[in-house]
Amino acid sequence: DDLKDYIDNNENLPANVRNYAKNWLKEGLNDWVLTRDMDWGIPLPLDEAKGKVLYVWVEAFLGYISSAAQWSRETGIKWEDYWNDTAIHFIGKDIIYHHSIFWPGLLKAYGCKLPDNIYAGEFLSLEGEKMSTSKNWVVWIADFVDKFDPDLLRYYLTINAPLNKDTDFSWDDFQRRNNDELADVIGNFLHRTFTFTHKFFDGEIPEYKNPSAEDNKFKEIIEKLPDTVGEYISDFEFRDGLLEIYRVAKIGNKYFNDQEPWKAVKEDMQKAANCLYLSNQLAKTLAYVLKPYIPNKADAIAKIINLTTPDEWKDAKVPLAEGHKINKAKPLFTKIEDDVINKQKEELQKNLKESEDENMSDLISIDDFDKVVIKIGQVKEAEKIEKSDKLLKLQVDIGDETRQIVAGLAKQYAPEELIDRKVTVLVNLQPEKLFGTLSEGMILATGESAALLSPDECEVGERIQ
Repeated sequence: DDLKDYIDNNENLPANVRNYAKNWLKEGLNDWVLTRDMDWGIPLPLDEAKGKVLYVWVEAFLGYISSAAQWSRETGIKWEDYWNDTAIHFIGKDIIYHHSIFWPGLLKAYGCKLPDNIYAGEFLSLEGEKMSTSKNWVVWIADFVDKFDPDLLRYYLTINAPLNKDTDFSWDDFQRRNNDELADVIGNFLHRTFTFTHKFFDGEIPEYKNPSAEDNKFKEIIEKLPDTVGEYISDFEFRDGLLEIYRVAKIGNKYFNDQEPWKAVKEDMQKAANCLYLSNQLAKTLAYVLKPYIPNKADAIAKIINLTTPDEWKDAKVPLAEGHKINKAKPLFTKIEDDVINKQKEELQKNLKESEDENMSDLISIDDFDKVVIKIGQVKEAEKIEKSDKLLKLQVDIGDETRQIVAGLAKQYAPEELIDRKVTVLVNLQPEKLFGTLSEGMILATGESAALLSPDECEVGERIQ
C-alpha cells in the first residue's frame, strides 16, 4: 500500500516509470528470484540456502547506502543530510521494476528517504543494431575521445537522447549534426560575431542605442533564453533545452544576415553597432546555457569573450558592458570530413569481424558433440520441492534406468501435467544438488517460457544423434 501510494501520488515520476510500476502493482507482486548458484558472491544467510549467493542487483541497492556512509566517514559530513537532499535516480527502462518497487521498498524498510524522482531512459542502438560488448559492436568512450572532442559526444547523445523512445547512434547522423548544427549554426554565428566585432569595432562591445523593432525582438529572445533552458533542465527535459538553444542560435544567424553589418558599417554605423552588440550578448548567453551540455566549448566561448568560467546561471542574464574588450576569435567547431567518418564505420565492421573470428574458437567439433548424450525420457513421478516456487523433483525413465532430475518448471507446469510426458534429457551431466535435492541430469526446454521439447514420436531411451 505504501509503494502504491508513493507511485500514485508522486507527480514527478515520468509517465513510463509510473505506467510500468502501476501495471506491475495491478497485476500483483509475484515471487522474484534473488539468489543464484555460484561459487563467489555474498552468501544467503539461511541454512536451507547453502551454496546460494545474492544477485548483484540486490546487494548493489544497499551498496548505495554503504557508499554514502563511507563517504560520510571520510568527509565528516553526515550522510543522512546528503541523502535527504534532492534524490534523483537515472536508470534504464530494463530495470524500472527493481528501482521503482524493490529499491523504494528497501529504502522504506531502512528508514531512508524515497527518491524524489526516477527517470528511465530508453535504449540506444548502434547503426540500427543492438549494442554488444561481446561482439565489440560498440563505440568505446576511450576510443572516441582519442579522435574527437568529448563535447561532440555530449551534444549528440543529448540532442539524440533516448528519453522517450529508443534511438540509434549512427556515425553518419553524428557527422550531420556536428556539421549542420554545431559548425554551420552555433559555430558560424559565434565566429562571425567575434570576427566582425574585431574588424569593425576593434574587439570592443559597441554602443547600443536607438534600437529598431528587429533589435528589440531579438533582445527579448536573448533575455528569455536562460529562463527557458533553465526550466527545461529543472524538469529533466535536457534534449528540449538543447533544442531551444539551437533554435535561438538559428534565429541569431537570421538576425545577423538580415542586419548585414558588413554593409551597414558603410551606410548606418549604429545599425551595425546594435547588431554586434546584441550578437555578442547572445554569444555570452550561449556560454552559460551551453555549460551543462558542452562544458569545454562553453569555457572556450567565455575565454574569447574575456569572461571568467560561466558557473553561475544567474549571470547569464547580465549583459556585457559597452566597451568590454573581447579576445581574438578562432573557430570553435570544425566540420568532420567524410573520410574520417568512413574510417570509423570501417573500424566498427573490422572490430565486429575480429570478434566473430575470435568467437569461432568457442565452437565445438563433432567429436565434442559426440560426448554429449541426449536421450528421450518419460516422466513417471513429479512433485514440488518444498520452499521453492520454481523447482520440481521428477523421476524420469530414460530406458535403462530411472533418474531423479530437478527442473525449473514449477511456474509453467503443475506436477500432474508432467506425468507420462515424454521429455528430452541431457543424461551425462555431472550430478548436482539443487535446493538440497540431488539432480542427475537436465530436462531441455526453450526460452523464458521454459517450453518443453516434446518428442512424442520417439521411443523412451532413444539417443538423439
